[in-house]
Amino acid sequence: MLNNILLQIAKSAILSKFDGGSSLDRESLLQKYPFLNNNGAVFVTLNCDNQLRGCIGSIAPYRTLLDDVLHNAVSAAFGDPRFAPLSSRELGNLTLEVSVLSEPTILEYKDYDDLVKKVRPFIDGLILKHGSYQGTFLPQVWEQLPHAEQFLEHLSMKAGANPSIYALHPTIYRYEVEHIKDNFKNIKGV
Repeated sequence: MLNNILLQIAKSAILSKFDGGSSLDRESLLQKYPFLNNNGAVFVTLNCDNQLRGCIGSIAPYRTLLDDVLHNAVSAAFGDPRFAPLSSRELGNLTLEVSVLSEPTILEYKDYDDLVKKVRPFIDGLILKHGSYQGTFLPQVWEQLPHAEQFLEHLSMKAGANPSIYALHPTIYRYEVEHIKDNFKNIKGV
């Protein structure tokens, strides 16, 4: 089970941009929660009034879990190019979610029909890669797109392509996530 500390770190990182940059006690956090020093890949998702407000993450682990949460929380709040930077008046209606990704593995498939059969709805997050096209959907996206065909169609569009890309046999990776979320105002800071 994910530790609530990840939400607390993400909230503190976001609030630090509003209150002049108060900093976390990194050494204390790493002593108390040694797993934060392991490399990890994290997505931070913000929703305001049940609408996506920002989502930024890492697909593969390349920095410590602590640094990935800090960076992606600030990026989701202030750097997601789809949205204006978060304002303080939105904080009361904000939901914060932190998803820790497993290591992605290649999903072997023969053709599109085989791919549809092999994806596991509500379990798999998927990454599509083909040439300059790349996109990912967290497993939580299955809630809005519960059928494999829908999920794959929208994934291709997120990657900047269209569903015909599956005829070109793009590389598909799958991963799972552990995630935790809460209303922003309910999360204690660190």
